[in-house]
Amino acid sequence: MDLMDVLLAAYRDEKAEYKITRNHIKSFYADLLFAGTTTSVQTIEWTLAEIINSPNTLKRLRGELDSVVGTVRLIQETDLPNLPYLQAVVKEGLRLHPPGPLFIFTQGGYPDEFKPERFLDTWQEEERKEQALKYIPFGSGRRSCPGENLAFIFIGTAIGVMVQGFEWRFKEEKVNMEESVVGLSLTMAHPLKCTPVARTFNSLTLNLKSCGL
Repeated sequence: MDLMDVLLAAYRDEKAEYKITRNHIKSFYADLLFAGTTTSVQTIEWTLAEIINSPNTLKRLRGELDSVVGTVRLIQETDLPNLPYLQAVVKEGLRLHPPGPLFIFTQGGYPDEFKPERFLDTWQEEERKEQALKYIPFGSGRRSCPGENLAFIFIGTAIGVMVQGFEWRFKEEKVNMEESVVGLSLTMAHPLKCTPVARTFNSLTLNLKSCGL
């Protein structure tokens, strides 16, 4: 049973204390499409562009993936807690390119640089409360985004598969990182266009093909 099944069951439940309508369901899915899908896709695009522009980041991230996950299977959700550098890359991508920007980013002496290492050094458990009001791509407090954990899982797994499974070829020397605001979202003014080439591990290539990649 998926989320739509649950909503339709509630819609048909004549004994429900709070009745939902078809309009409620349509509005909910419209919110879900924008807030849960579009924003995550934009974050993946921005983060992958930053990785392509940073060969050292790509090398370190791929090394972590090959060491922890290996080259026989694809990364899974359960691998994420054991991949601190991947988590740092996702956090840094969200810091630089939040889907719904509210403030100018400032961090240390190099706020404009893509440096995932900053989260490896400072993002410790005892500092989370202090950092909560400084790192807010999902908002903060009681009205923060309820999909934060799901977004980290989705984005982290997607970036992990892209780096683990493919080499990325780009015609220009650097990806153009010019920004454009569309509605409430921060998008790439020039959408990322690059060619994925499957890495040459036979078992991993077979896994990519079985997933339709």
